[in-house]
Amino acid sequence: MGSVQRRPHPHLARLRKLAAGWPESQELETVLPQIGGGHPTFRVGEKIFASYGETEEGPRIGVKATKPDQAVLIEDPRIEVAKYVGRHGWISLHTDRLQWGFIAELVEQSYRLIAPKRLVRQLDEA
Repeated sequence: MGSVQRRPHPHLARLRKLAAGWPESQELETVLPQIGGGHPTFRVGEKIFASYGETEEGPRIGVKATKPDQAVLIEDPRIEVAKYVGRHGWISLHTDRLQWGFIAELVEQSYRLIAPKRLVRQLDEA
């Protein structure tokens, strides 16, 4: 008997489509011992610029922000300091409570913070 594959949440599908358009972006399944399972991460080179996960509270996307931006963004109750990596500026977005355009801006900002400058220039030239 084959396994049943679940359709991905629409926000994961949108994140995949968004990230696929950026230079050298790739998706990898990452297993985190602290949560006991895997989830999709989006990388440029070896560095993660976005991650996707589903919690009891709904789907979430994790992105990197500058520390000053993080301080402002977490004033919104739909955005939290990310567990484990928040001290580095990472935030967790409640994707079912935010407008997709805003989420996409934050994901792109994260890519730009993580990607090498040559790839950011490529993105700007496209």
